[in-house]
Amino acid sequence: MNSLVLLIICMAVLIVGYIFYGGWLCKQWGVGESKEETPAHLMEDGVDYVPAKAPVLMGHHFSSIAGAGPITGPINAALFGWLPVTLWILIGGIFFGGVHDFGALFASLRHKGQSIGEVISANMSRRAKRLFIIFAYLTLILVVAAFASIVAGTFGAATAAETSDAQASVAMVSVLFILIAIVFGFLVYRRNAPMGIASVVGVLAIVLVMAVGMNFHPIYLSAKTWMWIVGIYIAIASVTPVWILLQPRDYLSSFLLYAMLIIAFVGVVGAHPNLDEFPVFAGFAVDNGNGMQYMFPVLFTTVACGAISGFHSLVSSGTTSKQLDKESDAKPIAYGGMLLECVLAVLTVCAIGYARKIGTTAGATDIFAGGIAGMVAAIPGLAGAQNTLYTLLVLTYSAFCLTSLDTATRLARFMFQEFWLEPGQTVNDVKEGYKKLMVNPYFATIVTVVLGVALGMSGYAKIWPLFGAANQLLAGIGLLAVAAWLGRIGRNNKMFLFPMAFMIVVTICSLALTVKNQIGAITAGSADWGPYAQVVIAALLIVLAVILVIEGIQTLAGKTKKAAA
Repeated sequence: MNSLVLLIICMAVLIVGYIFYGGWLCKQWGVGESKEETPAHLMEDGVDYVPAKAPVLMGHHFSSIAGAGPITGPINAALFGWLPVTLWILIGGIFFGGVHDFGALFASLRHKGQSIGEVISANMSRRAKRLFIIFAYLTLILVVAAFASIVAGTFGAATAAETSDAQASVAMVSVLFILIAIVFGFLVYRRNAPMGIASVVGVLAIVLVMAVGMNFHPIYLSAKTWMWIVGIYIAIASVTPVWILLQPRDYLSSFLLYAMLIIAFVGVVGAHPNLDEFPVFAGFAVDNGNGMQYMFPVLFTTVACGAISGFHSLVSSGTTSKQLDKESDAKPIAYGGMLLECVLAVLTVCAIGYARKIGTTAGATDIFAGGIAGMVAAIPGLAGAQNTLYTLLVLTYSAFCLTSLDTATRLARFMFQEFWLEPGQTVNDVKEGYKKLMVNPYFATIVTVVLGVALGMSGYAKIWPLFGAANQLLAGIGLLAVAAWLGRIGRNNKMFLFPMAFMIVVTICSLALTVKNQIGAITAGSADWGPYAQVVIAALLIVLAVILVIEGIQTLAGKTKKAAA
């Protein structure tokens, strides 16, 4: 298969899906029918609820949900062949992930901009809400730990003396990038600078920052020191008004992502290599050197962000819904954002094929950056650009880990606060007692950052293998929550039922395999605490899934909602 033909077919399918299936979803749910203003206007507080122009919010949403996921996912699933991965990206994106992200955003809009946890509370039960929030919060702590560790490792080595020029360069660019984002936010929101002019100046500033950072990087620190600095940064970012950092930083970051998409597209169009070294289909069971990997459920938990990801529902209902200016913006931002992520995942499939052809297989970053840079360099006259493009792609790839990190921290803070709320209650309604402390944003942030950084420093990698299944369980529960709400208000929710059931079955099968494999590792002897922790957590997640499914089925069947657990 020629990579250009594959890309054209996939883009055509995604465009058709956006226009027709996305439009049908709007009609079925009544998107845009409400005459009431969005929560961003009704509850505007200058911190979390702040209306954003559609391009700015698209930048935040796309940067937050994309991150490294649509790149690492297809690369890790590539052992099954390019056809299964591509089919799941297309089918999953249009009928699973797009519906999931769009539905979560729309449901949150109709629930005061609150999270999926509050949607569950209002339409299922308080017990279900609390179980979901505990699970989602712990998953986000794992994300904070992982991405903080990745960012710190990108910025520095074990000691300051061992830190390379490349690591210092990435750190310098990232710090300068934060500074220009703050300036951008101040100019746009406090000095009313025209968005078009500000965007052009912002993009030029990004280019300048990257040039400066690649040639001037005097800060050489250890990864542990960077871990503490990153912890302080995300603590501040979690409570800082979104207009001064989150919105502008993610908006400007999106230009890096768009540039990465354009460079990849140019590479595929210009080089249009055949996927000769990438098998069409490698089989339903493949031995990757560490044991047999089964396409079901591994493919569906591994591709993740490229097709469907539970983390997206937390972004849609956690930050995006609080900034949506008009309800009509929901489709292009949530459904369109997911399908644009699918395009990145397909481009990654093309990059994998070329990387295998030229023997670049050192890791996810190297495969993607090496494959894309190699394709561009294969275009006549552009051979000299390969090293520069490779560096820029790695830099961009690393930048999105930081973007996802502080979004995850803010989302975890929201989850911690919402756990203590009664049905229909908001943070501002809590006036006294211990709950007033628990819903305090500063207290919630401190707890979140301390737990995340501590786990990042003490071996999060031992339980990280559970993230894929946990993330997809979030997706299944998110689909269940929106389906329950739509059913209760008399709207068509049938488009949620199969994706919901499929993702929950995938999750339970994956967790059951984890329990089986880790028990095998324990009985073989010499196991540390990792396998024991994975067995316990996986078993608890299975129980959680079963409880929530039972409550969801009762709700979908029309049974009376429980007032409390």
